[in-house]
Amino acid sequence: MKNIAAIIPAFNPQQSLITYVHQLLATTITQIIIVNDGSDEKYAGIFEELKKIDSCKVLEHDRNIGKGGALKTAFTYIWSQRGLCQGVITVGAHGQHTLQDVKLVLTMTKVFSEGIVLGVRNFHSSDSTLLSYWGNRVTSLFFELLYHRKLMDTQTGLRFISIKELPWLLKVKGERYDYDTNMLVAALKRKCPIFEVEIGQIRIKKNTVIQYDEITNARSIIAKMLMNYLKPRNR
Repeated sequence: MKNIAAIIPAFNPQQSLITYVHQLLATTITQIIIVNDGSDEKYAGIFEELKKIDSCKVLEHDRNIGKGGALKTAFTYIWSQRGLCQGVITVGAHGQHTLQDVKLVLTMTKVFSEGIVLGVRNFHSSDSTLLSYWGNRVTSLFFELLYHRKLMDTQTGLRFISIKELPWLLKVKGERYDYDTNMLVAALKRKCPIFEVEIGQIRIKKNTVIQYDEITNARSIIAKMLMNYLKPRNR
């Protein structure tokens, strides 16, 4: 598939994001949309450098509204430019997705060009704690129980999305980490194809900002999942 835009929601990113963007643009990615989701002022210089990169567009929120809101801001922008690309790939801003993993998902879009392609993380790596492993297993099993579809990694932030899916994705509820799961639930209800591609080992940074991209709190994920499941029955 040609003309894929990368979307990077960013909250207080490190300087390494600049190098990472250059690396992404050296792949088949043709455009990068970065959403500055209300980062602290001390990170302004990083975003100013990103604005200078060709084929890199920086969108900005006055305050932090969460990853889901940042994704929808980027989806709105991409849809307005929809004649320029056939799909988007969402990528984390904190180095948790290696270039090799991104390339693998990009390669698989030649096979799975429709719907959503998930980059499924390997929780058996040395970087992965027992808590994160079982947290992922429990959320996946709970998702299967409620929605009758087995998905190995419902919270992965590395996803390819076909351009034609963006209009309904803009209507999916959730401004923060719950948007990742809500997206998959809505896709199942719409019979939108969901494919899974196993990527490399999980990369967990020892800081809290990583949770902006891929939440690891299984209890919160399950609570949100259950509330969303019960809502239609209460109407």
